[in-house]
Amino acid sequence: MQAARSTIDPAEVAKFEAMAAEWWDPNGKFKPLHMLNPCRLDYITSQIATEFDRDLGTDKPFSGLRILDIGCGGGLLSEPMARLGADMVGADAAERNIPVAQVHAEQSGLTIDYRHTSAEALAAAGEQFDAVLNMEVVEHVADPLSYLSACQQLLKPGGLHICSTINRNAKSFAMAIVGAEYVMRWLPKGTHEWKKFITPDELYALLKQAGLTPVDRKGFVFNPITWSWSLSSRDLSVNYVTASTKPD
Repeated sequence: MQAARSTIDPAEVAKFEAMAAEWWDPNGKFKPLHMLNPCRLDYITSQIATEFDRDLGTDKPFSGLRILDIGCGGGLLSEPMARLGADMVGADAAERNIPVAQVHAEQSGLTIDYRHTSAEALAAAGEQFDAVLNMEVVEHVADPLSYLSACQQLLKPGGLHICSTINRNAKSFAMAIVGAEYVMRWLPKGTHEWKKFITPDELYALLKQAGLTPVDRKGFVFNPITWSWSLSSRDLSVNYVTASTKPD
């Protein structure tokens, strides 16, 4: 069988390798993700609960669900999902992220299967998941369609794919690059490339080409007055998230 072609961009991986040790510092280089995480989790958990008919008011509502966090970083999403009972696999192309995630999970008393691997390698191995969390990764890969196709292969029929990224327009350039990297210095300069950002319509088209059925999209909106993030049905101008399913 022909080996799966990797969509990993080595230059992008190197950026996150350099920041690996700071994943769990809420005031470090990943401060934007720590601030965004509660909003991301609200969306993810509500979508999974709806799709799989789970009651979030119960203890470990995601028990029995096998979930992949692709591009898991230090485990900011994998850990809360494991606490909700999910059988978690966290995968990342940046090798240095994995021991950081493993140590923190162990310190937190959580069992999470962290792996230094790619979506393509997992798909080639025949791995299958009820849900794939694909958050802030697609703008960093070399070939978005091939990458999303691998994510589709990783889903069981009827599975749920949640993908967030950054819109491509003047506002996203001003906020995600100029604001976050140069003004606030939340991220190292060069973390993002504006030309690799993807509009919501482009992402929907890519998801459909990859064999997925888009079912929802929302914006993540930052309020500089309250210094907090919220979900919006209308404002997808900068950060946004989508949900799609794999046909049965």
